[in-house]
Amino acid sequence: HEVTEVGVMQPNQVPVTSLRAGEVGYICGSIKDVLDARVGDTIVLAPQYKQAAAELAKEYNVDNISSIQGEKVFPIEPLPGYADSIPMVYCGLFPIDADDYENLRDSLGKLRLNDASLAYEPETSGAMGFGFRCGFLGLLHMEIIQERLSREYDLDLIVTAPSVVYKIINIGKKETDEGYEESVESPSKMPDITRDIITTEPFVKMEILTPSEYNGPIIELGQERRGILKDIKYLTPTRSTIVYELPLAEVITDFFDQLKSRTKGYASMEYSIIDYRASDLVRLDVKINGEDAPPLASIMHRDQAQIVGRRLVAKLKELIPRQMFRVPIQACIGVKVISSAHIAPMRKDVLAKCYGGDISRKKKLLNKQAKGKKRMKTMGSVNVPQEAFMAVIKLDKSPGSGGGGD
Repeated sequence: HEVTEVGVMQPNQVPVTSLRAGEVGYICGSIKDVLDARVGDTIVLAPQYKQAAAELAKEYNVDNISSIQGEKVFPIEPLPGYADSIPMVYCGLFPIDADDYENLRDSLGKLRLNDASLAYEPETSGAMGFGFRCGFLGLLHMEIIQERLSREYDLDLIVTAPSVVYKIINIGKKETDEGYEESVESPSKMPDITRDIITTEPFVKMEILTPSEYNGPIIELGQERRGILKDIKYLTPTRSTIVYELPLAEVITDFFDQLKSRTKGYASMEYSIIDYRASDLVRLDVKINGEDAPPLASIMHRDQAQIVGRRLVAKLKELIPRQMFRVPIQACIGVKVISSAHIAPMRKDVLAKCYGGDISRKKKLLNKQAKGKKRMKTMGSVNVPQEAFMAVIKLDKSPGSGGGGD
């Protein structure tokens, strides 16, 4: 990039001829994309970089350093202490009005000008149309971006439930092989689990500051969310700190709301990501009339799958309109059905014109109706209304909370 101006901040921008060691300044260059200048980048002179790149290519015996296979190499070692920000929480943003898609794309681009940690990519959903899959540093970051899109850019958005990044490790391959470790940001990318695959999820260390009288309800909440109690410290006779290690997926749903509810608003919490740990994770698929409904799929721990499956099935049964044929709704893990329900068909009273008479005549009419329904089912398709998808997205999937179908 060609540098057009350098200067210092006093606090306004004051142009100078050069910047020296120890000065805090700015550089104006012909940079078209904010991603070309991330926070933490090391800036060097172009001749210096080209010379180092040529020496490195000569060392590896290649024409260009981009042809070097394996590890990422740098002609000039970046300054230590900086790393790319890695999104930990993902959610889908879809405009309520399909015509607002271009506005949403432009708005996300403008937000990324002063927030390089925001990541997004286009996503298409059969239920909600065109939108974006966005990555955030945490829940607060996600809420701020949503609020800014709503207030500053006047966008009405559908926001899917937040999810975390899982990792799949294939122990059948070597660590150096391609595909040994893969990231899974959405249920559609989750492969079928085999013996060679280990599923891992991010864990956080959480410190909860609370009045000591609420220790019991907080520990109960931590155990419900698959937490590991590490320590309880009594700061004073009436205040204590509870330290837990929890899966991030359990924190991003309604953990904070539950914590405030059980402690009458007195408890506060903070958490930090520690590592990825192996967990028995599964993909819960939903089938409507024998066909997969990908927008309703979700990733969760196996112990929760049956409870959540029942709630999903019961909610969909309420919201999908009745058809002329019987509609089965199934929640599945792989090929195994763990919960099911069916929507009864609308039926005409074919026996209305039969006043008495032989039973065989009634059976003949009912059998004829059943054959028609069966033929209709093989040809018919079920249109799931958008309200059903929205209600299921907002469905409380946390363990221990109420919901239909339990």
